[in-house]
Amino acid sequence: MKVTYRKRISHLTAHQHKVNCCDPIIWPVNQNHKSGCGIMPSANRTGQPEATTPVNQPFNPITSAQNPKIKQIKKLRDRRDRERDNLFVIDDGRDLARALDCGYTVSYALYCPVLAQADDTTLLDRIPAEVVYEVPASLMQKASYRQNPGALLAVMEQKQSLDANALRETLRESESPILALVDLRKPGNIGALLRTADASGFGIVCLVDTALDLYNANIIRSSTGACFLDNLYTLSTQEALAIFREHGYALVAAAVDGESELFETDLRGKVAIALGTEDQGLDPTWQQSADLRVKIPMVGKLSDSLNVSVSGAIFMFEALRQRSQTSFPT
Repeated sequence: MKVTYRKRISHLTAHQHKVNCCDPIIWPVNQNHKSGCGIMPSANRTGQPEATTPVNQPFNPITSAQNPKIKQIKKLRDRRDRERDNLFVIDDGRDLARALDCGYTVSYALYCPVLAQADDTTLLDRIPAEVVYEVPASLMQKASYRQNPGALLAVMEQKQSLDANALRETLRESESPILALVDLRKPGNIGALLRTADASGFGIVCLVDTALDLYNANIIRSSTGACFLDNLYTLSTQEALAIFREHGYALVAAAVDGESELFETDLRGKVAIALGTEDQGLDPTWQQSADLRVKIPMVGKLSDSLNVSVSGAIFMFEALRQRSQTSFPT
């Protein structure tokens, strides 16, 4: 049944209007809602609104693209502005939930009721009402980084980055396998590797000599929130190599021309797997410092390398497979 809206009624109550299941439904318009955000979604057969019904909590409205908060959200797409303001943007509900789970704080948020799904109202309850601003769909479209925005967009406070000293403290109590990402430049690859590291049990990830920050929108999206874990360390090459030696980690360098093959290499114990850029790989400093230079065996006619996120996934899950066994096959 197609629902039509014949006129706007602002003072209608449930007692004043009895709904017949065959009648079109006209829902009250909240006077605080602008640009259509106050119109309730279509009704189901019981005459009640669907799960996308906006919450009853009134929020301060933002109706202009010239509002300072909307302008700031747009500027936060640039790393320099993120670092200056110590803020970043999340425009996906799943990523926002995971950031909150990891202890991140919302500075302020935009909410558009007409875009809301059932999970959005639950997520909205986790954000203090005084920092939530209601916006029309047209404004959410302008503010969001995504082509098809959701109902929530949050500006988050950054956490202090973890450095070499923090890694030394961690390694006093942990022997987790380490993933070292050296000079990677594509945020999608970094995000995918963070996601895989979490899935395969690599509890420490080192971002070495990287020009990207963790709060890049593409890193957040491709990591599915793994970038919010408190296991990411930003280091220089000299710091990383020194710490690995200090704590007795074997350095395994992924190399197309490596002397050892991956499936014949023991990756149990204290191991740090280092990955370089796709076009050049690891630089000579890392190659010469490695305890092992390891390659993935390939049998194709043309392909002699893999995307770095694919290569990293193969290395990490081979390490997980070996750690799951009682002994290494000889």
